[in-house]
Amino acid sequence: MAKPEFKYTNYDITDSDVLYEDNHLIAINKRAGDIVQVDDTGDESLEDKVKKYIAKKYSKPNGAFLGVVHRLDRPVSGVILFAKTSKALERINQMFKAREMHKTYYAVVRNKPQPTAGTLVHWLIKNPQKNVTKAHDREVVGSLRSELNYKLVAELNGYYLIEVDPITGRPHQIRVQLSTLGCPIVGDNKYGYPRGSLRKSICLHARRLQFIHPIKKEPILITAPVPKDGFWEKFEGMMG
Repeated sequence: MAKPEFKYTNYDITDSDVLYEDNHLIAINKRAGDIVQVDDTGDESLEDKVKKYIAKKYSKPNGAFLGVVHRLDRPVSGVILFAKTSKALERINQMFKAREMHKTYYAVVRNKPQPTAGTLVHWLIKNPQKNVTKAHDREVVGSLRSELNYKLVAELNGYYLIEVDPITGRPHQIRVQLSTLGCPIVGDNKYGYPRGSLRKSICLHARRLQFIHPIKKEPILITAPVPKDGFWEKFEGMMG
């Protein structure tokens, strides 16, 4: 008998999901399971849900402008930023290219990382047909150099909390690089964890985003609370 196909629960965006908003930008605390942009599943995207939220909140019958500036994998939760004006979109895109957007993630793993802190550099190749990224220790044809800093910050009941600061932003980068270190993320059976989560989520959370506002030129720090799922909350007090 075929297993029933898992379907993510689709929630509309509400005020409680908004971490930051002004005339130029809006940051959302993404749920694990939301897709940022439309894909072949046909599921409603976070982009479309945020557009609907803005159009309703500000009574825009013709819809709202929204620019996608970065993405989070579907099973990942945490802060994601959108541009509300074309000017902000252009400038934020430039800032991401120039690595002026500083992102901090937290991952939960079962294997203690050795060493407990360091820098990982790999060359990654994504297979779009299988939606899987492979890490290589040296440059190969078609690969992209990928770098992140990590450190072990806490241990709880045999689980280890790792803080990750990606230097580059490649598809599945944190997932495949931690797996290559011998530390697959809890729930991430695509990258070596022995079993997947019933909720089809993985224990990777985009915690913080720091940058200089592209229009106001003032420092912005956005922090995303962890999912309230009975597991993540145990680690929240150990995070920066």
